[in-house]
Amino acid sequence: MDYPSKVLAKAVEEISGLPGIGKKSALRLALHLLRQPQSQAIALGDSLKKLVTDIKYCRDCYNFSDTEICEICSDPKRSEDTLCVVEDVRDVLAIENTGKYRGKYLVLGGKISPMEGVGPNQLNISALGRKLESGSTKELIFALSATMEGDTTSYYIFRKFKNLNVKFSTIARGISVGDELEYADEISLGRSIQNRLPYEENA
Repeated sequence: MDYPSKVLAKAVEEISGLPGIGKKSALRLALHLLRQPQSQAIALGDSLKKLVTDIKYCRDCYNFSDTEICEICSDPKRSEDTLCVVEDVRDVLAIENTGKYRGKYLVLGGKISPMEGVGPNQLNISALGRKLESGSTKELIFALSATMEGDTTSYYIFRKFKNLNVKFSTIARGISVGDELEYADEISLGRSIQNRLPYEENA
């Protein structure tokens, strides 16, 4: 497609690089921005710049944060006894939206997947180990996707740390096998957290 402006063409190229957005959708978005007050487009640009320059990973749990320690980890009302292990920041958001969990988190940054070249060393498992060895965690909740990779990751962590004085549990399977956690509805996910089960080696 020929564009009347190189600036427009560049904007369409950049926008179409986002997941799920083709060239036609990118053109519609670019034209929409041009029809808005200039201040609105500038505000959008500023927020996107801050998104990539100002957001950090929480030093304690690896959730996204504006500060070194995220709001969840720094909240004195959150229980230190329970630690919920999730794959991704989106899973933290999903569980928080249920309003049923008041413990803390550890974001692994993915799951063990040999097919994709992801092994334990690519995940935040050593950080998890330091938390467990500190003795503050009484219960570790596995809230990983109900997939082969999610189950493999849970099993690896269980085997690695099972000799510590920690209770292992897993969210109840109100989440369908094969489902990603972030797509579960809030009621099912909330019930899964509340009705979590002991994690067993032969689970």
